[in-house]
Amino acid sequence: KEITQSIQRSGKMIEIYGKPQCPFCDQAKLLCQTQRYEFTYKQLDEDFSREELMEIFPTARTFPQIRVNGENIGGFQELKKWHDKRGNLSKTYKRPENQYPAGSKGG
Repeated sequence: KEITQSIQRSGKMIEIYGKPQCPFCDQAKLLCQTQRYEFTYKQLDEDFSREELMEIFPTARTFPQIRVNGENIGGFQELKKWHDKRGNLSKTYKRPENQYPAGSKGG
């Protein structure tokens, strides 16, 4: 419940819930970084538990799980489809370049 409340207050556009050694989690982060999307990356057992994940994503069976604007959209493939649908013209969800130092956890 705490994690849900903090998410609602965060106002972040894209939220990625991932786990260590997960290629699709890495691809989701890379897509957000290269497109300069404002995003938050949360890692299993550091930022949330499996129980908290199941509260937020009751039907989740794979990683990552991604929310866009508070809506559960699925995993990396769904994020890619969301991105492709919007194209590079939309700057609505992008953060300014160099806002975060290299190696930071994201937006």
